[in-house]
Amino acid sequence: MRARRDGTIRAVRAAIPEATRRQWSRTYAETPYHELPWFSPRPFPWIAAGAARGVWRRGTPVLDVGCGAGTNAIFLARHGLQVTGVDLAPGAVDVARSRSRRVGARAEFRVADGLDLPFPDRAFGGAIDVGCFHTLPPELRSAYARELARVLRPRGTLLLAVVAREYPGERGPPHRLSLEEVTRAFEEEFLILRSEYRPSYTGRAIPGAMPVYCLELRRRSVPRPPSR
Repeated sequence: MRARRDGTIRAVRAAIPEATRRQWSRTYAETPYHELPWFSPRPFPWIAAGAARGVWRRGTPVLDVGCGAGTNAIFLARHGLQVTGVDLAPGAVDVARSRSRRVGARAEFRVADGLDLPFPDRAFGGAIDVGCFHTLPPELRSAYARELARVLRPRGTLLLAVVAREYPGERGPPHRLSLEEVTRAFEEEFLILRSEYRPSYTGRAIPGAMPVYCLELRRRSVPRPPSR
């Protein structure tokens, strides 16, 4: 397992342009986090609703991939979860740590690549991704799903949100996804429990807003059955 995983990650990491990493670092170094278009001082509604439904028990270790300025991680930590946020940008991690300390939230933040997470197998009971997956090109998506599956315990819940293919605007992430594309990447390791189309992040129809697909996935406890 370790040799197979190491071989996969080396091939994947070689395909990630170093320029992309530098760009994320420059973004947080050059622009105040609260002026970035994806920043919100409020938790993403899909994450808040999942916490309210009790998708994770109190005390569950939860990973936030692409945590940015830490809004979602801080929210979950203040609701009794053991949260670790990771982001490629050191500036994002610095901001998240500062904001977390300011409000007394017990969350941890680390600079890390979602394709090569610095955690042991089955370290987390849950995970969230709001804004990371839809930045990945198609050739990296299955590797990302496998890496999340590696660090999640069987039956661990992942809440995922991606900008939908229906969004035609020029601003926004480089990739806008269909449910088929998301399922293709994740179904080898995850069950798709539910999906929801929203005309905007808030769920309200707003002119010019980015529509999103929100999904709840569960880490498989047994391998996916073969096609029949």
